[in-house]
Amino acid sequence: MIDLIVAGGGPAGLMTAIHARLQGLEVTVVEKRSGPIDKACGEGLMPDALSRLQAVGIDPDGHDFCGIRYISKGKVAEAHFRSGPGRGVRRLTLHSALRERADDLGVHTVTGRVTEIHHGNGWIEAGGLRARYLIGADGLHSDVRRILGLGEDTTGARRFGVRQHFGTAPWSDFVEVYWLEDSEVYVTPVSHDTVGVAVLGRAVLNLDDAIARIPELAARLEQVPRVSELRGAGPLFQRVSTRSADRALLVGDASGYIDALTGEGLRLGFAEAEAAVNAVVTDQPEGYEHAWQKATRSYRFMTGGLLWASSRRSIRPMIVPAARAMPRVFNRIVDSLAA
Repeated sequence: MIDLIVAGGGPAGLMTAIHARLQGLEVTVVEKRSGPIDKACGEGLMPDALSRLQAVGIDPDGHDFCGIRYISKGKVAEAHFRSGPGRGVRRLTLHSALRERADDLGVHTVTGRVTEIHHGNGWIEAGGLRARYLIGADGLHSDVRRILGLGEDTTGARRFGVRQHFGTAPWSDFVEVYWLEDSEVYVTPVSHDTVGVAVLGRAVLNLDDAIARIPELAARLEQVPRVSELRGAGPLFQRVSTRSADRALLVGDASGYIDALTGEGLRLGFAEAEAAVNAVVTDQPEGYEHAWQKATRSYRFMTGGLLWASSRRSIRPMIVPAARAMPRVFNRIVDSLAA
């Protein structure tokens, strides 16, 4: 019997496996897909996420950025990171770097999918394996979460995201967020010759239409080649009753998700991975819920509040002007999300 099964071989799952091996655990990752896994996301690593990667021996190639820039109808608000730069990294590049590090540490990987979970006295079975613990890191639409019955019904507006890459040199050292009346467009530098463009909003989303509504962005991207497939994700909001059940824990998007509005998904996933492994090492899974609540507190407060404000037609147009008028407040908010 091994120590840990990790369901899901994306960034959160691989980071979990890496922490487990660094703690001396025998771990196997169960992943249904082979090769690097792409995903519709903004691809911006906040400074804390980058530091967590470097702490386990990973320093992925990409393009550093110094902060966040909000833009709306000619008004601009900027916030610099005080803790150091973030980094735009192609998801395929990040996944390859995590996979290489996991392989170097002796993480085992099997191709498969968790369709059943069985519990016993001191053990748990999933994906045809038996271990002391299971960690579900299998994304927004987690099978592990569903099988364990930890998901809850969600109501209200459903938000989605789409993303594509353009083959042009970055024109800014910021992640730029263009606020439209009904959606947000993110531009992230991810290499010396590529930017990622993502739009978040309610379905149906059309990336070309969103870009066309931003004349300065449309002019920059006119006749620029697209260097990746268009990808989508959602619905983004996922409510979870609790993050653990007996010997099973949830990390990353599987553990609950509000929105990609503040770009913290990877930062949170990496923090949760470390906390979950610590719960396994200390044989105290009941303590993970508290650790999860602590790690995600600022995200839940800030993202929930910003999402609420942005969904109000009377308040949404005031967000960028308010950030511009109160730069110190804006910087503190961005720093709290980045660190």
